[in-house]
Amino acid sequence: MKAPVTYELIHKDAKTGARRGVIHTPHGDIQTPVFMPVGTQAAVKGMLPEQVKDMGADIILANTYHLWMRPGHNLIKDAGGLHKYMNWDRAILTDSGGFQVFSLGKLRKITEEGVKFQSHIDGSRHFLTPEKAIEIQEALGSDIMMSLDECAPYPADRAYIKDSMERTCRWIQRCKDAQKYPEKQALFGIMQGGMYKDLRKESAERIVDMDLPGYSIGGLSVGEPKELMLDIMDDCVDRLPEEKPRYLMGVGTPDYLFEAVERGIDMCDCVEPTRIARHGIATTSEGRINIKNAKYERDFTPLDHECHCYTCTHYSRAYIRHMIKAGEMMGGMLLTTHNLYFLINMMRNIRKAIEEDRFSEYKQEFYEKYYHD
Repeated sequence: MKAPVTYELIHKDAKTGARRGVIHTPHGDIQTPVFMPVGTQAAVKGMLPEQVKDMGADIILANTYHLWMRPGHNLIKDAGGLHKYMNWDRAILTDSGGFQVFSLGKLRKITEEGVKFQSHIDGSRHFLTPEKAIEIQEALGSDIMMSLDECAPYPADRAYIKDSMERTCRWIQRCKDAQKYPEKQALFGIMQGGMYKDLRKESAERIVDMDLPGYSIGGLSVGEPKELMLDIMDDCVDRLPEEKPRYLMGVGTPDYLFEAVERGIDMCDCVEPTRIARHGIATTSEGRINIKNAKYERDFTPLDHECHCYTCTHYSRAYIRHMIKAGEMMGGMLLTTHNLYFLINMMRNIRKAIEEDRFSEYKQEFYEKYYHD
């Protein structure tokens, strides 16, 4: 049986591990490396689906936990699936819901069978098992489903991480066994193991043996120092198959995206660009700016002179500052439009640089302007 999601390598940078490829899905091709906008509740906050597509996004993420809690996966199934429900005809990746459940802290309890927790909405009690995670995601109809895992905290002792990693491996196998439509939706496994390289190695070996359509690296960017994260990522990437997509979960700042791509990562996601937009922060070619600063009150220039997004071609810093200060939702919408476009366009430039074997040069040029370093 042919996997519903496959990876095609187009070119590998001559000097680094950066690779240019295409992920083929039932809802179109994804040009990689890719930054994936997050649409937690079946919407990218502050954006119309048409706007997200016009930026060049081939895929977005949706959140299994939140859609299970509200409006419910069966309602979305009755509506014709998530693509139809949210008017998005390109690829969708759904997470397993595990990260949100584990973040509930005292409201949840982990067992071998699954996770018991209380809803953050109304306090109702629920039980998330690997089988339930698959049931929900199959009802949603996403192109890529994530297996249920535990995103262990940092720091954590070795005994805890070992137990967590081994349980996650068992959960991934249960997710695979629970699939009803493996020919329609791809299940990605998640490597765990905290900051222990030998546990990461064991995790990788066990999930790769399951022969899944794609693999992700979880449990990084959870509060550890950047140097430690990069060291662990160096060790992780080469343990995942070259012929399948590699996904680093939860990173979205330019430096982390460059570092991930340089090591051979194909997919990344984060709520960062939309979240900071709602707080008045813009990412520009010369670094971040806080539009609320008084110096922008009479600045009638675009957010970024090098940017061609809708925001930069139609509105000034002064106007956007006024919208944010006045509490108008348009301020967050305009900054979200710019921030997402900035990262999507940056990844487009990265792909071109890889094709031309000049990834390192482009990275240096970008860092000198963005980080002034």
